[in-house]
Amino acid sequence: MKKIEKRAIMCLLLACVLFVGVGVFTYRYFVHGDEWAIYEGNRDLYAEGDLAKGTLFDRNNQLLMKNSSEGMIYNDNYSVRCSLMHITGDRDNNITTGANRAFIDEMVGYDFINGIYTLNNEGRDITLTLDADVCAAAYDAMNGRKGTVGVYNYKTGEIICLVSCPSYDPADPPVINEYNEDQYSGVYINRFTSATFVPGSIFKLVTAAASIETLDDAYSWEVNCTGSVDYGHGDKVTDLAVHGTVDLKKALEVSCNCYFGQLAEKLGPGVLEDYTKKAGLTKAVDINGIDTAKGTFDFPDEGVNLAWTGIGQYHDMVNPCSMMVFMGAIANDGTAVMPYIIEPSSLVTDYFKKIPKVGTKTRDMIESTTASSLQEMMANNVENNYGSSNFPGLDICAKSGTAEVGNGNQPNAWFTGFLNDDETPYAFVVLVENGGYGSEAAGAVANKVLQEVVD
Repeated sequence: MKKIEKRAIMCLLLACVLFVGVGVFTYRYFVHGDEWAIYEGNRDLYAEGDLAKGTLFDRNNQLLMKNSSEGMIYNDNYSVRCSLMHITGDRDNNITTGANRAFIDEMVGYDFINGIYTLNNEGRDITLTLDADVCAAAYDAMNGRKGTVGVYNYKTGEIICLVSCPSYDPADPPVINEYNEDQYSGVYINRFTSATFVPGSIFKLVTAAASIETLDDAYSWEVNCTGSVDYGHGDKVTDLAVHGTVDLKKALEVSCNCYFGQLAEKLGPGVLEDYTKKAGLTKAVDINGIDTAKGTFDFPDEGVNLAWTGIGQYHDMVNPCSMMVFMGAIANDGTAVMPYIIEPSSLVTDYFKKIPKVGTKTRDMIESTTASSLQEMMANNVENNYGSSNFPGLDICAKSGTAEVGNGNQPNAWFTGFLNDDETPYAFVVLVENGGYGSEAAGAVANKVLQEVVD
């Protein structure tokens, strides 16, 4: 009798182990099934090690890239291919933000009911929010210079343009060697998502927002700019011109370093740090699973380094996408809509993994009244400094930046802002590395791209 009892207990234990094992397997199947299915040894998905399924289209149904058993097939237009190489990827999979690495679940179309089965056995058709013609116009406007261009709808979150330079034709990639390595330096990096840069004067918008929300005399406080402020021991904050007596609005218009350096000291490091974080510049932005680089900053207690921090120099480093989203917040009365690049209908349904929600809003980055003030000031920048005639037909609000990068290099040129128009609600960022003055170099690129956007 005892032997029977022991055997029964043993059988019961084995049944429990089997039940637990089935449960663990079922859980892992639902959660990790896609990883098993897209393993590179799956011959149904790969041809000679390369993904052979899935097709990318832009918002207007233009073919961007198609995987096939013969390799990747690209758009017929040279500028479109080059402009979107950091999204379509190249044949050697060098680009981490390329579709065959970043969007592989969507390209394959895995779900836990059908696996990787599709009716035509060619994977899924993925529609992006990008406009290929706008991206091509941005690539051409960069004219071989390094940098990035981004445009998104600050009401919906759709990214219309995402271009990183340098690039190359993924259908006919160059041989990179000692003779052209400078031309292609950093070519595999998506500068819009995966890099950070000294912001220069575009960061003054953050300093201005902190001032408006924390200082009672934000609008009336004045500084007499003599062209430089001496901090002793050879340390100075310098300007390109003598601006005379300026208040916040005038200082932003002429981008007065003397004013914003002293304003940073008046605010103090704690306030500057709080508003930098509040603006989202120290956090990654999730673009359908692509996490952008986080900005990095130091906030010295006092003195010339704190002054330069508030100006957008010292150790300030920002990600272009994060700055574009902050522009969207200013345009959208203080609240940002998070960007996305894959049309919702193309997202694979997965109940066990978090899929970024389309058009989700962050917490308020700035107060609505602060946003209204900055909108007015940025419109004033264009009217009285950059010149409205340089942006014909565009109701544009903007801030330029000329970021010193040292080592004898030309400064990086920035131009960022938004269209203050409900029919064309687009925020943008343009960076031209070693491009010189912001409004001249980057502003000209912004105009060409935005004209294409609203056309």
